[in-house]
Amino acid sequence: MMVTSNKFDSLLRQQQRSWYISLTKTLTLLGIILVSFGSVGLLDGQRLSEGVPDLIGMVGEMFPPDFSRALDWIKPLVDTIAMSIAGTGMAIALSLPLSLGAARNTTPHPFVYFLSRMILNIARAIPELILGILFVAAVGFGTLPGVLALGFHSIGMVGKFFAEAIEHTDNSPIEAAKSAGANHLQIIFHSIFPQIFPQIADVTFYRWEYNFRASMVLGAVGAGGIGFEIIGALRLLKYEEVSALLLVVLIMVTLVDSLSNYLRQKFI
Repeated sequence: MMVTSNKFDSLLRQQQRSWYISLTKTLTLLGIILVSFGSVGLLDGQRLSEGVPDLIGMVGEMFPPDFSRALDWIKPLVDTIAMSIAGTGMAIALSLPLSLGAARNTTPHPFVYFLSRMILNIARAIPELILGILFVAAVGFGTLPGVLALGFHSIGMVGKFFAEAIEHTDNSPIEAAKSAGANHLQIIFHSIFPQIFPQIADVTFYRWEYNFRASMVLGAVGAGGIGFEIIGALRLLKYEEVSALLLVVLIMVTLVDSLSNYLRQKFI
């Protein structure tokens, strides 16, 4: 009985210690969050309360929505869709070879692994808005800098997911292909890609959804599309036109999400 009691007391002390550690971590995290809230002004009640009437007034000026220029928005919408598709396609095409170099089980050399990982980290670290500014300065205004910004930024996330999917493939088909005398490329195309195709399709369609929304933000730096129309209306204080554009964007985002979900079900 004494041995059982000692084990119970020891287990109870371990549980209490674990609970205290978890509580300390939680309180520390909450403290960091509250400090962050204070540093950015979220706890400034006076400033927030003073901004509420201005916000309500701005929302009031947005109604009724003005669709008088709706026909002029067709081409920017088409440009936005084309930008998101082209940027996603560019990212997939460049991410696949990079992911093969960034995966430990397919990279041909440790230096290739290091270089591929470095490229993916750099691409993921630079926001597409900054890339948009750089490419606008390099190639001028229009959809081209938007496509380049979306494509290069997407490489970081897409390539990282592809590399992780490759590293987690089942080794049995790979060993079977090796025993049959397959070379490195044959192993990749016949043993690895069939296993990761569902993940490739899933990430591709998800990234397309993200790029469609991001392409509208890039309009703020002159990358064209429907985002450029929204920024132009905001600068001219045409809030009724802004609300109409936002409704159009909401409808388009809903359609793109629905189409993406449909395609994802068909490919996965």
